Amino acid sequence: MKLRRSERMVVISNYLINHPYELTSLNTFAEKYESAKSSISEDIVIIKRAFEEMEIGNIETLTGAGGGVIFTPSISDAESKEIVQNLCNQLSESNRILPGGYIYLSDLLSNPKILNNIGRIIAKAFRDQKIDAVMTVATKGVPLANAVANVLNVPFVIVRRDLKITEGSTVSVNYVSGSSGDRIEKMFLSKRSLKAGSRVLIVDDFLKGGGTISGMVSLLAEFDSELAGVAIFADNASARSKDLFDHKSLLRVTNIDVAENKIDVEIGNIFDKS
Repeated sequence: MKLRRSERMVVISNYLINHPYELTSLNTFAEKYESAKSSISEDIVIIKRAFEEMEIGNIETLTGAGGGVIFTPSISDAESKEIVQNLCNQLSESNRILPGGYIYLSDLLSNPKILNNIGRIIAKAFRDQKIDAVMTVATKGVPLANAVANVLNVPFVIVRRDLKITEGSTVSVNYVSGSSGDRIEKMFLSKRSLKAGSRVLIVDDFLKGGGTISGMVSLLAEFDSELAGVAIFADNASARSKDLFDHKSLLRVTNIDVAENKIDVEIGNIFDKS
């Protein structure tokens, strides 16, 4: 398909945005759009400059026989902080308090735009880590993990609390559940879900006692895999997980007053420099 330069740049930009972290040779574009490699190379230079100026992401060019271009998505700090501050405001709404002091999150974690933005923010926070897979447990964290995995262009695996025959052979571990640490439960992961030696980013919706994430960390050891990091949508300021694992959170709940029907929320440590 022969295209003019302006048309070529649009379709190449779209391709790169939809294929993050993939190495694509210039020959692929040259053959597809019936253009010289030199012309494609010039297109890439212009797109690269525009992407970096607008903080859409970075394009790296690799030379040699196995070379090509790799697009790494990004998001500006200003946009990230505006998004997270807006989430703070939404989470602070008094009608989110449920019986037992729980917080209603489902509307936020089912909104495609919000999920896409959260995925971009978390992916940027862990961009210096080599990540082979994203892991979560089968709760509201699933769409969140899916959004992060989509931006990182890696598989995401779901840990289950009950045994499913459709999972085939599984590996299980016991973990301490509940904020009081008074209940022992079991979690399962299919043997086919995760390759040995993987570096895994754990993503979850809410962190309270840290038992569930500690269980997933134990599962990684059973798969001879390594923890690349932990990302949380919202954590509790009184969480006892600090001594168990480091994590990055978008939001931090500092107080839940059921009697006054009040929630205090602030920006988490996602923007803290390591």
